[in-house]
Parts: sequence; C-alpha cells; structure tokens
Amino acid sequence: MITPIGPGNHVDRRGFMKLSGAIAAAAGLTASLSACGGDNPNKKTGGAGGQSSGGAGKNDGTITAGISYELGTNGYDPMTTTAALTVAANWHTFEGLYEIEATDPTKAYAALAADDKPKKIDEKTYEVTLRDKAAFSDGSKVTADDVVYSYERVMDPKNNSLYSQFSGFVIDSITKKDDSTVVIKLKFPFEELLANRLATFKIVPKAIVEKDQKKFDSNPVGTGPWKMTDNGSSGSLKFEKNEHYNGPRPAKAAKMVWNIMPDPDARTNALTSGSVQAIDSLPYTKIPSVKSSGFEQASQQGFSLAFAMFNCSAGNPFNNVKNRQAVLYAMDVAKACKVGLSGQATPATSFVQDGHPAYRKAKTVYDRDLEKAKSLFNETGLKKFRVMGTDHDWMKAIENILVDSLKEAGVTVEFDQKQSADVYNEITGKPDSFDVLLAPGDPSVFGADADLLMRWWYAGDVWVDARMHWKGQPGYDKFTQTLEKAAQAVGDEQLNGWHECFDILAENVPLYPLFHRKTPTAWDGKSLVGFKPISLTGLDFLDVATTK
Repeated sequence: MITPIGPGNHVDRRGFMKLSGAIAAAAGLTASLSACGGDNPNKKTGGAGGQSSGGAGKNDGTITAGISYELGTNGYDPMTTTAALTVAANWHTFEGLYEIEATDPTKAYAALAADDKPKKIDEKTYEVTLRDKAAFSDGSKVTADDVVYSYERVMDPKNNSLYSQFSGFVIDSITKKDDSTVVIKLKFPFEELLANRLATFKIVPKAIVEKDQKKFDSNPVGTGPWKMTDNGSSGSLKFEKNEHYNGPRPAKAAKMVWNIMPDPDARTNALTSGSVQAIDSLPYTKIPSVKSSGFEQASQQGFSLAFAMFNCSAGNPFNNVKNRQAVLYAMDVAKACKVGLSGQATPATSFVQDGHPAYRKAKTVYDRDLEKAKSLFNETGLKKFRVMGTDHDWMKAIENILVDSLKEAGVTVEFDQKQSADVYNEITGKPDSFDVLLAPGDPSVFGADADLLMRWWYAGDVWVDARMHWKGQPGYDKFTQTLEKAAQAVGDEQLNGWHECFDILAENVPLYPLFHRKTPTAWDGKSLVGFKPISLTGLDFLDVATTK
C-alpha cells in the first residue's frame, strides 16, 4: 500500500529500481489546538524507557524489522516522496527545523532548530537558528542557505511538490539572516501551528541535490540520526548510525535493517521465528496468536483510514452528489469493520476520528440505510458503475464486503483491484479511468492538526483537480473559503471553522473516510529497548536500542 501517495512521480518505480540497482552495483553496495512545538524529546523520553522492557542496548547492535509497504513510484527525496515506506525511512534519515512527534503527531519538537520554538519578532515575523555544528551524513555543515533552498524547492510550482500545500498558504518567505539563522515571514499570524508547518519540509544539502537530484533521490543524504546504506533495491532497507549527528535523538544501535515484506503471513512468521524484532500492520486475525506467543502487541487508534473517492468530473455519474451519497449509505461499513478488521476500526462519524482534539460529529453521518441508497439511485437513474480497490492486505479484507453490500442496493458493480503502488498512476489526470476508488490513507504521518489533515486531500490541485475532479464546483468553493477563514482564526473561532469544514465535506463527499482504524504493531519486547507502537503508518525506531 502506498498510503499518502503523491503526485507526479517524476521517476516511475521501474526506473527507480533500475537506477537504484545501477548505483548499488557501481558502488559495490549491497492541533492539536494546543500543539505549538517545543516538546524537547530529551525531556520527554529520556534514556531507553518505553513500552518495551528489554534489557541494556548494545552499541554495536542491529535493529531488524519487517515492513508491510513496498517501495513507491518515486525515491526518497523528501520534496516528492509520499509513499508510506519512504516517508517512514525519512523520519530516521532527515530532519526539518522541527519534527512531528511520532507518538503524538499533533505536537512538534525542535530537530535542526536550536530552540524549542521559533523566535517571535512580531506577529508575522519569526527567526529560527540552526542547531550548533549540525551536519549532513556526509559531514558537510548545514547552513541557512540549505534551509532556504529546501523550502524554495518545495514551493517551486515546477517541482509539483504536494508538501507545498501544507505551508504555502501562510508562509510568505524564508530568507537567510546569517549563516545559521533564517527569517520566516508569514502572510497572517499563525503562531499556534507554525512549528508543525515547519516540520513538513526537510532540510536537504543544496550542493548535493543541485549536482545530481536523481542520485540524491535514490541515495539520500540528510541530517537525521541514521544514514541509509541500501535503498531497498536488494529487498531490504539498510541503515547505519550517522556519526555526524549531534541532535537530541542519536541512534542507539549501530545498524538497522528493514525487510520489505508485503505478505502478511511471511511478515508475521518473520517476527515469531525471531528473524525480525518488529513488524507493522500485524494482521488483525493474528493478534491473539502473536500475543500468546509472548510478543508485545498494540493497536493504536489514530487518523489512519480507508476512504471512498469519487470521480466528480462533468459527464461522470458521480458528478451528481446524490450518487456519491447513495454509495456511502449503501456500503455496510460496520460489517467491514467488525468482520473484515476484527473490530479494530470504527465507522467514520466525522472527517477526523472520535478522540481527535478537533473531533465533532458531522451533521451528516452515513450509517447504513439501504432504502435511502435505493431511493437516491432510483432518483438519479444510476444502475451500473465501476469500483477500483487496492491490494494491501487489510484493504483486501474489507473490499468484497463493501462491494457486495453495494450490490444489495440494486446496482451492478464492476470491481477491479489494482496494485496499490500503481493506482494513482492509473487515475491521476485521467477522468475516464474510474468511477469510485476505495483506498487507504494516512496524512497524519506529516502531522495531525485538522488544518493539515484537510489540506492533504482538499487544498492542492493533485487531489481535488487531477484525481477527484471536484475543483471549481460549489461545494469546493465553499469549503476552500471556510478552510482559509479558519486558518486565520484562533481558539474557538478556528475550531468552529474546522467543524464547518467537516460538515461541508460530509455533505459533498468528493472523498470521505469510511472508517478510522487502529494500527496494529507487534514486537519483541525482550530484545527491543524503548520501542513504542504508533498510530501512524510505519515503524518508529528513534530512541530505540537493541540487545541483539
């Protein structure tokens, strides 16, 4: 599954693997409303404490993991990659000025920034000074020029970066003050979430990227605690401790190996046989047996979801909102959660999950109502349409349930399941390619305040224009105006604005959550020290040691 997959994909997967292999061979290689940054991880996590008991970590140890997600259609350049696997890898090898706390993605902490919060000069001007003696993994010094370059390349329309939509609406400019300080000019006051937005773009070495961006994309150079030594072309991602890292979260082992294991049984067996120490996306049906075998297991509730996206283009039947609503009323999402996901997911009652700091039940909730669905389909005359699904294991567990329940509304459904990595290449910019898409998504890997989560799908042209084809329609215009007004508000006024956005989305449903799920993780608590399960898609090994 490519969870928060991105746009353009300037390097297709075959090209990326070919390039990766060639380089490897040549080298002989194998809002929260209160979220505002400032939680220094050293203060919070300390030592090796965590949910794993473990023992004393070994400085020369190797952490091993089984990862369910495959390489996406692009590489590791943090300007472009949005695939689950590469984003999770980048958590360990790159840093922004601030970083999102994986165990609470509504909060940000100082990473490359020296101070817990940006220094406020006035309501729309801030300064950030770099961590003293910060360096990239090749040993070169990080400078303000690198920060300015990293931001400007994300914002350059020619680069088609999805990350631009997270901050372009509020950050007017980032400029160099001196070699280690940048000045941030805002379009309007945005102090509450500024650190979170600065976490959405990573600092890259200007000289290396400008010299050969494709090489950098395959073999990234960042400032994080880990350095990548194998990009996955061999079937495993390999990392070494970054000896030049001097930040708050140094690697606590010498090496790390992530085996790419999309097959759920193989992944589970790898854990129970001891060949890896942690796996993501433990199959829900395997939870009892894994726990009874003495392994640690946790399912963390977060924003992670499955959604239905509709082709709203003129001429498509789902341009009519009544057909979109009929599909949502017809699908038995509760059964999919209970049977397909063993009760580890909850049907959506709002855009964000119940328990999110901004949660409020939407005015329109799509509890199953077969008669209402039939009535809407009869009203529009729609009798037949296509549904596309993705092949990740937990999506496969619910797609047939959803499609079968749709058919009970008296419509004919042509169901086609695609490889997850290929879906967006199949549909982006191709309005004739699909009617309804069922897919997973988790933009909380970038941050989890309500504004950011909504901007991922509804603020940039890639999703609203090239995929759902909703841009310019009355619901889109109303939503956009409300979201921008909320961004410039604070406190209850901002929260009320977000709630209004939730209601607009629930009424128009160009893309809408079906359910929010718990993210199941399993690990060996006896050999991993300080490991914490997260609700995000992926695994987090910052502050983790190993006895192996």
